[in-house]
Amino acid sequence: MKKSIVVLLSFLTLISCSKSQTVDAEKSANLDHIAIKKSMIKALEWQEAHPIFAIAPTDWTAGAYYTGVARAHKTTKNMMYMAALKNQAYWNKWQTYDRLHHADDVAISYSYLYVARNEKRRNFVDLEPTKKFLDTHLFEDNNWKAGTNKSKEDKTILWWWCDALFMAPPVVNLYAKHTKQPKYLEAMHKYYMEAYNRLYDKEENLFARDMRFVWKGTKEDRKEPNGKKVFWSRGNGWVIGGLALLLDDMPKDYKHRDFYVSLYKEMATKILEIQPEDGLWRTSLLSPESYNHGEVSGSGFYTFALAWGINNGLLDKKHTSAVKKAWSSLAACQHEDGRVGWVQNIGAFPEPASANSWQNFGTGAYLLAGSEILKLK
Repeated sequence: MKKSIVVLLSFLTLISCSKSQTVDAEKSANLDHIAIKKSMIKALEWQEAHPIFAIAPTDWTAGAYYTGVARAHKTTKNMMYMAALKNQAYWNKWQTYDRLHHADDVAISYSYLYVARNEKRRNFVDLEPTKKFLDTHLFEDNNWKAGTNKSKEDKTILWWWCDALFMAPPVVNLYAKHTKQPKYLEAMHKYYMEAYNRLYDKEENLFARDMRFVWKGTKEDRKEPNGKKVFWSRGNGWVIGGLALLLDDMPKDYKHRDFYVSLYKEMATKILEIQPEDGLWRTSLLSPESYNHGEVSGSGFYTFALAWGINNGLLDKKHTSAVKKAWSSLAACQHEDGRVGWVQNIGAFPEPASANSWQNFGTGAYLLAGSEILKLK
């Protein structure tokens, strides 16, 4: 009974959020480019004024946020984004976080690489910490690679959780492109395939978060209340958002590119198929009634990835209306001061959000979405 009341209140709050849009939010929802850009800058300014991280300023939450900032700059060329990117990189001393075996801790390097490719000032960028991380992460042994870390999550491959496919592969791919060293791309593909073979459900075309959620045909299999498999919205958002980043930088003639294109198309088709009527995906993709309100971080990554697919010819333009609907609902979740609400907090499976729940990676997803929505015809 209590859960039903919470769900109802959350749903009513989302509707209230939608109905209380400002004129600027309404214009943003209608793809008025000036309003969208204004909305994105407000999100940036609010987030920069309210820093937050899980472990350190170089952790995965900041990595995801500044990836969104980088893509916003790529589209708009607004120097406010570049200023934020350069400032954080300078104060971070271009460092990754310190768990060199852990994909999360190199996500911040996407922003460093973006600055390196767009900043012409000599001796400003330092990619040595990124190189150190990638060389250790990809080419040296650790207990995950060795398969000795037996646990419920089964940490016996390098990228044992689906979030990792956003955190590391786009960085490795961009580093390979920047340094013209294909060995990094080959290593990326090796570890990507390990995760794909373990976590991708070919019946549902979605990724399990980790081995706890992979069905094995036993009574211990985790199920939603409706009996369906557990597929986390943000977890799959990490994957398809990462695929869009990967394909954007991956060489067109890369021998394994077709695999990533096919995976992207399969996931995009599924995500479009299960999009709720109001445009925002629920935290549990196959059991939307579990928490029947939209969630911004997963939905932001989907909006980014789907819009990117349309803009780059991988998705039919007939899906433009669905992507516009998603952006309209995302824009309605931004507060007057620029804060982006309805973001599920840090987690590893479906949980509720609220109008007042926010995280920097949610802002990153919002900026990613806006960066591609601006390109829609």
